[in-house]
Amino acid sequence: MKTDGQVPGQAHGVIALTASACTSCMICVRECPSWCIELESHDVEVTDPGARRPRTVSFLDAFTIDFGLCMYCGICVDLCPFDALAWRPDFDYASRSAAGLVQGIGELESWQQGPGDGTAISDS
Repeated sequence: MKTDGQVPGQAHGVIALTASACTSCMICVRECPSWCIELESHDVEVTDPGARRPRTVSFLDAFTIDFGLCMYCGICVDLCPFDALAWRPDFDYASRSAAGLVQGIGELESWQQGPGDGTAISDS
């Protein structure tokens, strides 16, 4: 048992998002048992030099997690094939209203930083 007041790095505290890694594949949305994840994206055709035809790429427009509905089961984190979702050992996301527990891209990406000091948290 830890007595130094530190939360272990592998703790299931909050789910953080790396938006640049998200391909909008919708696996997290489909597999979430509590339906707390919403994702919006749009498709753009990208033509690569030398390619015979353009390819379609999805760009992330909105990503929200309602922590009032979330069961913290971790299915979304485990199933994300691009590691866009990750557990972080933070717990400071209390709110006075249910609407405050719905966090978008900006809030979810801010969890990738260390608590209050701007340093990244390692997975070790």
